[in-house]
Amino acid sequence: MKLVLLGPPGAGKGTQAAMLVAEFDIPQISTGDMLRAAVRDQSPMGIKAKEYMDAGGLVPDAVVVGIVCERLQQADCQGGFILDGFPRTVQQADALKQTLSDMNMQLDSVISLEVNTESLVERLIGRRTCGTCGKGFHLKFDPPGSDGRCSVCGGELVHRDDDQEATIRNRMDVYHQQTAPLEDYYRQDGLLQAINGMDEIVTVQQKIVSALQAG
Repeated sequence: MKLVLLGPPGAGKGTQAAMLVAEFDIPQISTGDMLRAAVRDQSPMGIKAKEYMDAGGLVPDAVVVGIVCERLQQADCQGGFILDGFPRTVQQADALKQTLSDMNMQLDSVISLEVNTESLVERLIGRRTCGTCGKGFHLKFDPPGSDGRCSVCGGELVHRDDDQEATIRNRMDVYHQQTAPLEDYYRQDGLLQAINGMDEIVTVQQKIVSALQAG
């Protein structure tokens, strides 16, 4: 099962990817993780990426695609994979298609988690994380202890900078401008399967598995 998982920040991609890893016994591959691993392992593409990162620049698409290619050639990807956070643009999707073709592979499906922007903003604004043990909370849906501290270890809760409303809305704008066009791209390829990401987590999981099994 070779999948791409799409959805804006906070749509629940990480949660659903973890479920898919367990369900289909395939690795979750995120761009950030790949980039860090390639740099750490000093792979050919990792060395190129480090040059740009050290200079404070963005890593070009060609290098990112090269790192994806290196990762997909590893043994644990032969039975399938979940790409999370890549591709982000139509240009990257074109490059991924060519890369997979060169490897005699093709995508089986693209799952797009559809969410309501205002509900998503509410979901993200309310997130808090314990600065001591890392336990996550939500002020409305999964509140901390009555004293406003972590109910597990009593640590102080942190409101991350990227969970501030202005930052969230900016990230949403970037997503819709750059990544949302991928939905049309993969719809034309007959690969897109849209899933309502606002349902309960278990319901979303069931809908994704059913969609994939139905082909």
